[in-house]
Parts: sequence; structure tokens; C-alpha cells
Amino acid sequence: MVGLVLLVWFDMLASLLIIGISLVLFIYWFRYSCILLLRDRVGQAAPVADNRFSYVDVQSRLKTEQDLDPLVRALDRDYQIFTYLVQHAVGLELGSVEDRLLVLDYKVMQWRYRLTKTAAPVQARRALSEMASILSVLVGRMSEQAGVRTEA
Repeated sequence: MVGLVLLVWFDMLASLLIIGISLVLFIYWFRYSCILLLRDRVGQAAPVADNRFSYVDVQSRLKTEQDLDPLVRALDRDYQIFTYLVQHAVGLELGSVEDRLLVLDYKVMQWRYRLTKTAAPVQARRALSEMASILSVLVGRMSEQAGVRTEA
């Protein structure tokens, strides 16, 4: 009887260990994929100058600005404009897996900013910088799609 209980306990412990390791590997894959996507896309093209968005200004102000809350509000406003345009414009969509990963990464960086803004301001700045880079890539993709639609 004791042997059976130990076997069940060991089996449950092994299952929890496998689930934990799988979760860690999934998080690692997600972050690595997002970093590669950003590095690849940002390196390919310069930021799109669009007066509807302020992410370029936020990226430059991140180096000197002490109060980060106005910057995060500007990025959140940009994200709301971006999602509104994607949802309501004909022919604009986030169909690729890469774009969806970047949208999810933006949301993760929002949480990272909220969790680190008081305890670790350097990490909060990095989160805002990544949020601005994500918006740069997504708006660039949206502009490409809109440009293709108007030229065709």
C-alpha cells in the first residue's frame, strides 16, 4: 500500500516537473521568437513616419525622460489607433503568425512595464522600448499592406 502511494506521488511529481519544464521552454521560445522578429524587421526598414502615431517620438524620449507614464499612455494610444485601423480598414489584417506573436508580445510588455515601473525602472524602460519597436514593425507592415492595395 505504501509502495503504491509512493509510486502515485512520484508519478505526479514527474508530471509536474515535465509540465514546469515545458512551460519554461515555451516562454523561452516565445521571447526568443519575438526578439528575432523585432531584430529582423527593425533592421530591414527605417521607422515609418506617420503623424497618427507617436512611437518614434517615444523611442527618442525614452533616453532622457524621467517620468515614463506619459510615454506608456502615448504607446497605448498608438496601439488603440493601430488596432482600430486593422479592425475597420478593408484589406488590413494581422493574418500572419509573426504579427500575432508581436501583438501578444506587446501585451506581455505592458504587463512587464506595470510590474517593474517602480521596483526596476531600467526593466520598465526596456519594456517600453520593446513596445515602441513592436508598434514600429506592426505599423510598417500595415503601411506595406495599404501601399500594395493602393498600387494594385
